[in-house]
Amino acid sequence: MILEGKNAVIFGAGGSLGGAVAKTFARSGAKVFLSGRTLKSVQKVAEEINTDGGQAEASEVDALDEQAIKNYVDSIVRKAAAVDIGFNAIGLQDTQNIPLIKMSLPDFIRPIKIAMDTHFLTSTAFGRVMVKQKSGVILSLTATPGGIGYPNVGGFGPACCAIEGFSRDLASELGIYGIRVVNIRSAGSPDSRPFVQALENGGDEVKEFISKLEEDTMLKELPTMADIANVATFLVSDLACKITGVTIDVTCGTTAGLNSKVAVIPF
Repeated sequence: MILEGKNAVIFGAGGSLGGAVAKTFARSGAKVFLSGRTLKSVQKVAEEINTDGGQAEASEVDALDEQAIKNYVDSIVRKAAAVDIGFNAIGLQDTQNIPLIKMSLPDFIRPIKIAMDTHFLTSTAFGRVMVKQKSGVILSLTATPGGIGYPNVGGFGPACCAIEGFSRDLASELGIYGIRVVNIRSAGSPDSRPFVQALENGGDEVKEFISKLEEDTMLKELPTMADIANVATFLVSDLACKITGVTIDVTCGTTAGLNSKVAVIPF
């Protein structure tokens, strides 16, 4: 197991993708410390991990509260002696499907502010601990609009760009201490909770939308949550010990091949 003996701290672990990453970390040998703004959803993930033979603890922590974050990370250090992996997967409360010229300033700014506030607070809390350890990996997650212009995503696109830029800059400062900082850029996962709920409520219209997303990729499919979780597990493991300061694209080629129309050649 490539994460055997590692301690992983995850903010936003109650979400579908945060939970998927937590479960994969645990199956790979890590002890996972899970937190979220609502304890119930995080407890459910922790119970599933523990039932499956892993090690997980759940806590209620607001990842936008500086003191709460510090107290939580410090408590894990006292309990586990080290924080080897830090991952922030909280939602950004973004408003989409409205053109920018029709969007209100509060709706535009909200995800950008949340993104910068939470990633600054959690990543620097991880960094201060990891500097003393002289080791650790800080992981973040963005989406397709972080790499290309994408319509009707409101402030979510700029928020993704900001997270990616922050990740690079933090990596440049912490690398000297043996700390790696990496980001994953994902496309939408059709098995994630937002997509599943949209399919349940939207029917054929949502199916057409997902088909369009798939058509915009090079591979003509979208990454599943397992795909994202597997890449995350690799990136925080020692197998990726020379990777830092970059965004790893797991969009099935959307970022580079949007609207790529290539005819299938018969062989």
